[in-house]
This record gives sequence, structure tokens and C-alpha cells, in this order.
Amino acid sequence: MKNLLRIRTFLKPYLLQISASLLVLLTLTGLSLVVPRIIQQVIDDGIAHRDSSFLVRSALLLLGLGLFTAFLSGAQRYLAEWISGHIGYDMRNRLYDHLQNLSFTYHDHSQTGQLISRCIEDVRSVQNFVGSSIVELVQLIFLLFGSLTIMLLANWQLTLIAVLPIFPLVWLTFKFGDRVTGLFFKVDNALGDLSARLQENITGVQVVRAFAREPHEMRRFDESNREYFKARVTVISAWAQVMPSTDFLVTLCTILILWFGGLMVLKGTMTIGEIVAFNAYVLMLAAPAQQLTWLVNGAGEADAGARRALEVLDTKPAITSPADAILLKEMRGEVEFRDVNLIYHDEKHASLSDLNLRVQPNQIVALIGQTGSGKTSLVNLIPRFYDVNSGSVLVDGYDVRQLDLLSLRKQIGIVLQTSLLFSDSIKANIAYGRPDASDNEIIAAAKAAQAHEFITGFPDGYETMVGERGVTLSGGQRQRIAIARALLMNPRILILDDSTSSVDTQTEKLIQEALDRLMEGRTTFVIAHRLATVRRADVILVMDKGRIVQQGTHEELLREGGLYREIHDLQLTEHSVFLEEEAELEINENPSDHATDLEESSR
Repeated sequence: MKNLLRIRTFLKPYLLQISASLLVLLTLTGLSLVVPRIIQQVIDDGIAHRDSSFLVRSALLLLGLGLFTAFLSGAQRYLAEWISGHIGYDMRNRLYDHLQNLSFTYHDHSQTGQLISRCIEDVRSVQNFVGSSIVELVQLIFLLFGSLTIMLLANWQLTLIAVLPIFPLVWLTFKFGDRVTGLFFKVDNALGDLSARLQENITGVQVVRAFAREPHEMRRFDESNREYFKARVTVISAWAQVMPSTDFLVTLCTILILWFGGLMVLKGTMTIGEIVAFNAYVLMLAAPAQQLTWLVNGAGEADAGARRALEVLDTKPAITSPADAILLKEMRGEVEFRDVNLIYHDEKHASLSDLNLRVQPNQIVALIGQTGSGKTSLVNLIPRFYDVNSGSVLVDGYDVRQLDLLSLRKQIGIVLQTSLLFSDSIKANIAYGRPDASDNEIIAAAKAAQAHEFITGFPDGYETMVGERGVTLSGGQRQRIAIARALLMNPRILILDDSTSSVDTQTEKLIQEALDRLMEGRTTFVIAHRLATVRRADVILVMDKGRIVQQGTHEELLREGGLYREIHDLQLTEHSVFLEEEAELEINENPSDHATDLEESSR
């Protein structure tokens, strides 16, 4: 239960409320311990002496105690749920905030469904334990000491006889507790796998249906679901083995009291009222002891949940701002790579090797090369999404590892190949980087990104809600909104990662016009596969296997030959073949028109 003990740090802000809850619990326990004594007096003094007035007074007293107990129980339950709710709220916020700061390397190797499960299900199990189980545990302790004290004062011999079955009951409970934490950890992991499978399937629903793989995905989900079911059944089986034993031991307590207590009543050493009260105290003692199994069950689930949540919180962010971070207020846009080497986690080969490059402010740098040549790895080092293994990346002469991360990233705009939009309005998506932007600034950014016309075509205009990841918009529309989002930030460094490769020619033209405006007066890194996109760059970098193998303008690289010339000739050939096939297709579809054209040309 060491993981649950670490959760106490979340309790510190609520010590006042916890103290009030404990005070109410103590009062409730005291009232519970008074009731059997009143019942004893009713039997011995009221019923035995046929004193009806005593019975009336006792009934009114019990009624008053019942109403007061009900009020205190409600107050205690409210306090307990209030405390647990706040602890769950704080834990979820802490986890979410921590996940925001963990490096890309961590997220590259983590399943989204597992992280969601840790933030919701595992926190819920901890919250439930704090809200109910821990309260019952405290009440159990109060009742244990209170009942034992009263019983020992009343008849210590009968007390020792009555509590004998409780010792094996407690032993069984703690033995069960040793197993249940590990079992619940398996349950939580199985639930995380199930969540990951569900999240992956829903995200890729278009691919699943396009390839008619619904039966296959159903089988995969069924496998994960079955593993979760088996893990839950294992816990229930272990619990079912313990519960019958505890029921029997509690019954044995009552049998011992009635047998030995009955003999004492027959001898005249105890009254009937005393034996009834004694039995009530034993049941009051045995019931919490029996309930201890439930508490251990809840504690095991909570401990497993705390362990999984703390695993995330214990993971230190690999990339953080240093204690003496430099705040870069106004960036000029100079970028330099010095002897940079980069190897990703768990990869044998370097993604970047001995890379040296200096980019002047406002230069447009184009990166071209085969998939896996290191283009994206290079630009990801500028906003410090990853850290180099050796060498350094400098912005305006400062090593990025010396800079405040927020001040660095706020001055870098990124437009990806498949830009993510959030389930919010178009206006909110454009203003994502600058939530304080005015409506006029948002509209100006949209106009510059060639997006204003199609946005105003929607019934709700800029308040139009887009679906998850922007699926309700076309690819070109999403890209232009992403460009507007980058424009609104007015970044000094701009990164365009193959922003036009997945759209049609007409849309590409509109996006390119928007990008031309976006690149004005900024240091820009453009990743592209089409040479038409990079021809106007100040410098073109040709990358291969993590190295810059060629560098220069379009004309210089064509004269130089090498890999750039090969890519150029290949794309030129593909374009020529495409034009020939189009012409041939047009001839086959309209032979008469082609014949007329030939006749006119011969004249």
C-alpha cells in the first residue's frame, strides 16, 4: 500500500475539512456505542419492571439519537465526497499538466488509451477509496477500540471468548490484501489496453471500413475485452474465496456469546439485557472486521490505480527550461546547427549525423530528400521538440537548451502536412495560439490565408463548429485554417512540413499563395517533395541518410548534378508521362475532334 501512502500529499490542502470529517465520525461512533447500552436498560429496567414511562422515554431518546445520527451521517458523507472529489480533481489536473510537459520521446512510446485510462479510471479508483473506503476504515478503528473497551469493562472473560474468531478473520483479510493489489494492477493494465484498442479503432474508422476489416477489428477488440474480463474474474474469484469464511467467523462469534453468555445468565452473573447489549457490541465489532475485506478490496484497487498514476508523475520531463533560462523576447530569426548528431530512443542508426548549417534571418530554406532522410528531424530540433545527442542548435546565437521553452516556441509557427484542428469553432482554432486576438485580427489572418471566402460561406461563419481533428472540413480548408493560425501568431521562424502535398492542384495554388504571404519577412524552413514548391527558396538542402549532401539554389544544384538532379529529372519525366497519357486519353475519347485538328493543322 506504499503507493496509497504517497497520495497523502494531495490531502494536505484539505486538512481543515478532513479534521471536521473525523470529528463528525468520532461523534457518530460515540452515538453508535451508546445505543446498545440504552437497549440494555430498556430490557432490564423497562421491560423487566414493566415501567411503561421508562419505555416511552427510551423510545423518544432513541428517536432523537436516530435523527441526530441521520443528520451527522449526511454531513459526514457530504464532507467525504467533497474531499474525495477535490482530490480527484487535483490529481487529474496534475496528471494532465504533467503530460503536457513530458517530451515527445515519451509520447512516441506511449499508448493514448493507456494514458487516458490512467487519468480517468485510475484516478477514479483512488478517489472512491478516499471518499468511502478510508472513511469506513477510520470508523472501523473507532468502533474497534470503543467496542472492545466497553466489552472488557462489562465482562472481560466473555470478551476474550467472543473475539477469538475475529483473529483468523483479520488474518484472512490481510492475506487477501497481499494478493489483491497485484490482481487489480493487472485489471487496470487490461483496461488500459482495451481503451487503447478502442481509441485506435475509432480514430482509424475510415481505414477500417475502406478495407472492410470490421470483423478483424471486432476480433482484436474481443481479445482485449476478454483479457479485461478474465482479470476482473480473477479478482472476484479471490474475493469469493474469502467472503464465506468471514461470514462463518462472524456467525461463530454470535454462537459463542449466546452459548457462554446464556450460561452466565442462567448462573445469574449476567442479565438478559447485558447479554443482548454484549451481542450488539460484538456484532458492532465483527461487522467492521467483516467489512475489512471490502475495504482491503477497495484499497487494493486504489493502490493499483495510484501506482499507475504515479508512474506518469514520476516520469521526469526530458526537455525543460533550465533554472536560469534566458527569456528571448524579440527574435531575429538566425538559426545555426553545429556538429549536430541525433539518435532517437531505441534506434540503432542516427537520424542526423555531423550536421552543420547556418541560416540568416528572413532566409527561406527548402529541405528535400527521400523519406527518412532526416528533414523533419532537423526542423524538430529548432523548437526543441527533441534534444541533440551531441552538438548544438542555436537561435540568435543562443543554444536552445539555454532558452525559456515558452518564449522560444511562441515565436515559431508550424504548419504540418495534416494539421490538427480541435473540436471547436473555426474562430477558436485560428486564435488557438493567440486567444486574446480581436475579431478583426482573426479575419485579417483568414483573408491572408485565402480562407475567409469559404468560412463566410458556412451558415455560422467563423462560429462554425468543426468535427474532431477537423474532419468536417476538406484537406485544403484545414490547411488554410492552419496557415491562418500560424499567421495570427506572427512568428519569426516558420516551419512548413510538406504543407501542400496532399491537396489538388487548384487548392495547392490557393495554399501556395497563402504560404507566400506567410513567409514574407520570416526565417522559413520548407519541407517538400515537389520541386515546384522549393524553386524560389534562397537555399535548398538535399538530405540523404541524416546528412546534407548538397546545398545551393535551384539553378546551382541543377548544374552540379547529383541527387537533386536525379530527383528533378524523375519528377520531370513523371510529369511528361502524365501529360502524354492525358493527351492520349483525350484522343481516345474524342477521335473526331482530333481528326479535325489534324486536318486544320495540315492546311
